[in-house]
Amino acid sequence: MHLQSAPTAFALLFWLIAKVTAQGDDPLLPCGDAFYHASEYTCYPSNFLCPVLNGRPSLKCGGDCYLPNLYGCVNDHLVQASAPGPSPTSSNPVPGNNPPACSSTPTTQYLTDPPYTNYFYSDCNIQAQAVVTSPLADSNLTMIGPRLIIAWPAGNSGVCAFFAPQNGINGSLGIELINSTSRQALSPAYVPANESSEYPRVGVSGTIRFNSSATLTVPILGSIRTIRDFTEGPSLLVPKIQSAIQFNSTTDGGVTMSRLWLDNVTVTDFAFIPQTSSGASAVMIGNQTLNFTAGDYTFYADFNYPQLTQLNASTVLNPSSQDFITQDSDQVKSLQFLSYTEKLLAGAWQFLTYFGRDSMIASLLLQPVLSDQAIEAVIGAVLERINSTDNDGSVCHEETIGDYATYLNEMMNITSTAPSYSYIMIDSDYYLPILMDRYFLAPGTNNTSRASALLSTTAGTINPANANLTYSHLAQLTAEKLMNIAAQYASPGNQTSTNLAHLKPDQIVGQWRDSTYGIGGGRIPYDVNTALMPAALHSISALAAAGIYPNHTTDWPTLAASYAQIWEDTTLSFFEVTVPQSEAQSRLQTYVNRSSFPGPDQSNQIDNDVTFHALSLDGYDNLTQVAVMNTDDCFRLFLLNTTNQTQLTSFVNQTANNIRRTFPAGLLTDVGMLIANPAFGEEAVYAANWTTGAYHGTVVWSWPLAMMARGLELQLSRCNNTTTNTSLIPDFCTDSVVYGNVKGAYNALWDVIEENSAELSTEVWSWGFEGGEFVFQELATEVPPEGTSETESDIRQLWSLTFLAVVRDEGLR
Repeated sequence: MHLQSAPTAFALLFWLIAKVTAQGDDPLLPCGDAFYHASEYTCYPSNFLCPVLNGRPSLKCGGDCYLPNLYGCVNDHLVQASAPGPSPTSSNPVPGNNPPACSSTPTTQYLTDPPYTNYFYSDCNIQAQAVVTSPLADSNLTMIGPRLIIAWPAGNSGVCAFFAPQNGINGSLGIELINSTSRQALSPAYVPANESSEYPRVGVSGTIRFNSSATLTVPILGSIRTIRDFTEGPSLLVPKIQSAIQFNSTTDGGVTMSRLWLDNVTVTDFAFIPQTSSGASAVMIGNQTLNFTAGDYTFYADFNYPQLTQLNASTVLNPSSQDFITQDSDQVKSLQFLSYTEKLLAGAWQFLTYFGRDSMIASLLLQPVLSDQAIEAVIGAVLERINSTDNDGSVCHEETIGDYATYLNEMMNITSTAPSYSYIMIDSDYYLPILMDRYFLAPGTNNTSRASALLSTTAGTINPANANLTYSHLAQLTAEKLMNIAAQYASPGNQTSTNLAHLKPDQIVGQWRDSTYGIGGGRIPYDVNTALMPAALHSISALAAAGIYPNHTTDWPTLAASYAQIWEDTTLSFFEVTVPQSEAQSRLQTYVNRSSFPGPDQSNQIDNDVTFHALSLDGYDNLTQVAVMNTDDCFRLFLLNTTNQTQLTSFVNQTANNIRRTFPAGLLTDVGMLIANPAFGEEAVYAANWTTGAYHGTVVWSWPLAMMARGLELQLSRCNNTTTNTSLIPDFCTDSVVYGNVKGAYNALWDVIEENSAELSTEVWSWGFEGGEFVFQELATEVPPEGTSETESDIRQLWSLTFLAVVRDEGLR
């Protein structure tokens, strides 16, 4: 209703004041001269109130309010909806099924990884992913159940529905999506913006089939983070969010679930409509549940929220890599789905937002194929989100946006939809100068001029806290932070573990192994201190010399280089672990007994002392070194060309040994190179905490495969120096045993990479041991360590698409 007259306004005001006594937990909010409860009204521009009808916010149209399933709004006048509700016999029973035409055809993708089936849809109006989970005969039914998720990159938003069989027999209910007449599982849904909604309602529709009667037990509408809170850990649900879901029957036997976000503006709809020709009956509403008979149901999910601008396939790849669009369309489609002018996203479906570390590692590995626009989207997104408070300079690890941002603000008694930024990680800081160096100063490019344009950008469009600061200023804040940390250790006589880079106080994570037992509770991570710090310092030196840090063009080129050399040459020894041969063989036998590993202990492969580098220092259980063999050697191989010849020869040799030996003697398995091997740790805690069900346990991640392969290739390529200056050729190149070992490791790694090509684009996977060999297993099907929860892997992860650029050097076979 529009508050046109004083009597009307005062009448409504007194009525609202009376209502507050019964609804003290729903505060009165101002709307012009009136006050209202957000649970009962929505305040639109011009101080116009529209009621919430049957739990669903009505929209403004001129001087009227309406529900979009009954009416439309044209030139501020109500019109009867072309279809008052989805028709059971309609081929497309979805409101607003005529979206604006796009200049290119939609991009669709179908990816299956049982028990998960994934569908992607992108056009100029909407990007969406649907994930269907349907248990297999051998699924662990305590972990896997029927589920439908629709995920949107915009706002990191989505809907989720958990289903259960009405017969009570777990595993008997199967669900699947059925292709429409367009031969696609997903179609666009679109309702134009109008006076009551600044943004159009966009989403997707499709057909879901139940093989038997089912109950929708838990719906979640709003944020992917809210869905993850339920799927990970103790199945948390926020009462205020769940109670806001309204269930409304439609005239065609369907049900629409709607939820007004905490911003009191955005509405998410999630509907199911029976297709009676399939035998489906009307959807019945229970106690915050829905009941379905067997059959087919049209579903749609949409929301009115600002969308991102997607980079298309030809824009995300550089001119010399356009052939990949046809040669490797699967990977390119996935890369396109995660790439936007505003930022690149970490993964689908769980991480459809900015993650600084992920996007920078991915860019470093994908640099040979990425376009300038894509790399600058990454660098710009990182710079925009740097913490400038008190000149801190920390790089943002993860942003929280959309409905979940409003929720977190409310938890702090803040009424705001503003995003929040996490700065708990330390490794993200180091990747920024490395990426800037490798992009801005890339040989044979004109990227220094592009640097000037990008760094002159004024921040604040995404992160208001950085308003009026240039990207150049923010980049320098991060570099100054790193130089200050580096200086303490690099000072004469200060090369002690106390002065190494530590995690932030009160944090148990700080680098890429960011789970409870990732680095065993250590305070001083291996990768940051031995690789990321010296690499970042080398890059700061080069960037300063090129004028990128205008306040430090005279001091940093030399100072940062000198710091880098000290960190590069002196930090490895703190982490080095050497286990004598006989002791190593004994520990393998002990590990097999403790872990119940059904395969051989491979102690016959231990032909010498075992050397590796600890994940971290000062870990849980009073561990001085967290003695877990690992893949983080790849950072040093990929990011540095070290010059201490004795150290380099020893380092590449031990890396090669650990890659070539079969688990548990080393890292190699039939399904890939494991990121962690706890077999040589003396204490029982090693076998207990690094398992096949741990997110950073004895599992395979895709991107370390790529970085290790590329790192080994780069080190081997140093042996082919074509200049007459033989001093540039490392000593290991002329040591036939070590060179052969490194080359053998490179080929052994590539052999197993090629054997598992079907999994390389996924985030992480685990294994079982059957018939004398390692076999692929979904991580979510493995039992996690005590005190942690099972983890579901993303079907596509940004940094797992790096094999577009990382390819085998056939000359090294």
